[in-house]
Amino acid sequence: MTAQVVVVCVWRLVTMVRRGTVFSTAAFRCVHIVIGAFVAAALLVFALAVVLAPGEAVAPWVVLLLCGVVVAVLGVALIVLVLRMLLAQAVARDIEAAQMQAELEEVI
Repeated sequence: MTAQVVVVCVWRLVTMVRRGTVFSTAAFRCVHIVIGAFVAAALLVFALAVVLAPGEAVAPWVVLLLCGVVVAVLGVALIVLVLRMLLAQAVARDIEAAQMQAELEEVI
């Protein structure tokens, strides 16, 4: 389910790119949802590892593999967070450029 949420949000972001509106505050909602979906997926996989850890239902390497998946998914969430910060900087620069353009038009 978290993968479906990510696909829908990425689709919305790609649509915003096509329209040229990705550098707006509306894009942050989709990015926040993507980050939340990755964190939720990591928590679900970690919960599965905790449930499988006690006893001898599965081999210990399976639990270790699941913990590795958790670290990988959290790494992807961290990358998306960094990209969100870059988007915030781009939106701020876009707003600043629009203000400077308006000031320049007033002068001319």
